Amino acid sequence: MDIIKLEGTEDTPRIVLNPVAGIFEISGRSLPEDCAEFYRPILAWLDKFIGVPSKCEFEFKLEYFNTASSKLILDILSRLELIKDAGADTKIIWYHREDDEDMEEAGQEFSELVEIPFEYRLY
Repeated sequence: MDIIKLEGTEDTPRIVLNPVAGIFEISGRSLPEDCAEFYRPILAWLDKFIGVPSKCEFEFKLEYFNTASSKLILDILSRLELIKDAGADTKIIWYHREDDEDMEEAGQEFSELVEIPFEYRLY
């Protein structure tokens, strides 16, 4: 599979999808002008990834995301749930700053919407 590596900007997150190295990460700020268009290739990549891995630890290190991004994050989590259901040992690692209760709560709310183990870490 191809590797996706997008450097983050002020409005878009850094994204790394590298199955060779086992790195799956979205980090930074997510408030792209057109969220659906920005995340379209990531969702397509995840669709192709269903049934491929035996293990997938996906890291979210978001500082901020807007409402439109939250729907796309849920779409990503739904794809990860399909990856888990296809047999991969799947886990979400949700990072947040110690003083960022909103981001911690966002992770907890997402965890209630999908059946994937979530682990919370500080950064």
